[in-house]
Parts: sequence; C-alpha cells; structure tokens
Amino acid sequence: MKRDYKIIAVDFDGTLCTNKWPGIGEANESLIAYLKSMQAAGDKIILWTCRNGRSLVEAVEWCAVHDIIFDEVNGNLREIIDMMGGDTRKVFADIYIDDKCIDVNQFCKP
Repeated sequence: MKRDYKIIAVDFDGTLCTNKWPGIGEANESLIAYLKSMQAAGDKIILWTCRNGRSLVEAVEWCAVHDIIFDEVNGNLREIIDMMGGDTRKVFADIYIDDKCIDVNQFCKP
C-alpha cells in the first residue's frame, strides 16, 4: 500500500502537555504547532495514550480546545487495519512521539 502521507502517533501526558497525571498539565505549544502543520500538509495524527475512560475523554476534549482533532484515538487507521488484514494490538505509525522514547540507534554498533 503506497501512501502519500505520514502517520504520527503522539502521547498525551508528558508529551502534548506536561505530566500532571491524573490532571492535565501545561500545553506543549511547539509540539501542538508542529502537529497542526503536519496535519495541514496531509499527514494523519493518532492520539496514543494509556489514558482510558473519563480521563481519555478529558484528554481528547483538551486537545480539541487546542485545535487538535485526531484521525484516530488509541487505535489504527481504517486503511492500516485493511492493509494488515485485521486490527493489530500495536498502533501502526511512521513516527512515534513520546516523552519515554529512546533512539534505538544508540544501541547499534557502528
């Protein structure tokens, strides 16, 4: 499947906002601006968070107030489900943005 867009999965706590779990921290304005520009260019954004229930609803509502509307929340895009022949447990993305990430290349030998 050839795509002309990227899929970006982004975490909420500690990433889109400072980590104030179970509350919601201050907005990461530069990341929000980046995501909006990528989406305006045709890329798709997935909210990828451990939040669930009411706290997930609050996060999605907070994002909407900051003009971030997701193509999917904690799930795969329909076209990825179709491509994989079903829904996978892992959210598929080209780019994952998370405060807990580690660059795998630091573990690779030159």
